[in-house]
Amino acid sequence: MHVLVSLLLAIIYVGGGWRFWSGFRQTNFSQNRLLLTLLWPALLANKSYRQNFRKALKG
Repeated sequence: MHVLVSLLLAIIYVGGGWRFWSGFRQTNFSQNRLLLTLLWPALLANKSYRQNFRKALKG
């Protein structure tokens, strides 16, 4: 069961990162693409980042 939960969380993490990376040009950010992509779960607490994350997902 723990393996299944870990696998599901890994898929969500990678999927969210991939969607953000793909839609990065739609955001207001101009640099640190890799860092912002890797830290996306922690940065969702920030309102500005969350709004840009949504833009990237729609991108």
